[in-house]
Amino acid sequence: MLTYNKTNVHPSTFILIGIPGLEEAHMWISIPFCMGYILALVGNCSLLFIIKTDASLHEPMYLFLCMLAVADLVVCTTAVPKLLSLFWFHDGEIPFEACLTQVFLIHSCSTMESGFLVGMAFDRYIAICNPLRHSAVLTHNITGAMGLAIVLRGAAFLSLHPFLLRWLPYCKTNVISHTYCEFMALIKIACAETRIRRAYSLIVAFLTGGVDFILIICSYVLILNTVFHLPSKDARLKTLGTCGSHVCVILVFYTPAFFSFLTHRFGHKVAPHVHILVANMYLLVPPMMDPIIYGVRTKKIRDRFLKLFSFQRI
Repeated sequence: MLTYNKTNVHPSTFILIGIPGLEEAHMWISIPFCMGYILALVGNCSLLFIIKTDASLHEPMYLFLCMLAVADLVVCTTAVPKLLSLFWFHDGEIPFEACLTQVFLIHSCSTMESGFLVGMAFDRYIAICNPLRHSAVLTHNITGAMGLAIVLRGAAFLSLHPFLLRWLPYCKTNVISHTYCEFMALIKIACAETRIRRAYSLIVAFLTGGVDFILIICSYVLILNTVFHLPSKDARLKTLGTCGSHVCVILVFYTPAFFSFLTHRFGHKVAPHVHILVANMYLLVPPMMDPIIYGVRTKKIRDRFLKLFSFQRI
């Protein structure tokens, strides 16, 4: 019978190697990642400041946007600084406990992001399909309760993931072919049966991101049905314009998310460097693009952005 010493079964550290096959280009790849991270920090912090200081933006849509911005900041800050340290200083070591913490924060906050997008879709549905009841249905208390429920759902569903990984033996290797600790990346280097854990992860992904996406699609089917029954073309275009920013954010979030999810489980022929690049885009592009999308498409936010980054008095 094979025996393993404790160090091999539960390594004190994991080694992140970055993007397999592109090690020589890490320094160049780090430049857009660094710029994107700075844009995400500046954009989301500015968005939070603008919405907090402008009473006219204290509406459910923008409150959900604030929650989304906080989750975006946590996700990208959990992954990108370590990624840059790896690319710049070849510092791929990450302690076992820190790796599990990274898994929890990335997956739980990504789940929260998905939930906040559902909240924003619900706000658009009420505002367009039942506008007279919007202020009565989505009060500040109800919006806060929805936000809290989304946070608790993300924490509850994903809190088991670090324990599922902790109980696995890692006797094959402690080298992770990735830029950050991810549930499936750790599952792949474990030397034990992982079918139950994979199934649990799949179920959680469907009950969170999958159900969220279905709810968003349903809300927009109802919205489009209402919009196409409006009497004039101008009214239809104006109403659809209010949803434009949200639709762009949904596409930016779910497109790399579904690609990363599917390639991890079914895309065995996808090149590893392609998958890992998309997985990193999933963590960085939405936090970077969300403030830009809302800054460009929402006049109130756009005007406040321009004032904030100019020498004019607000």
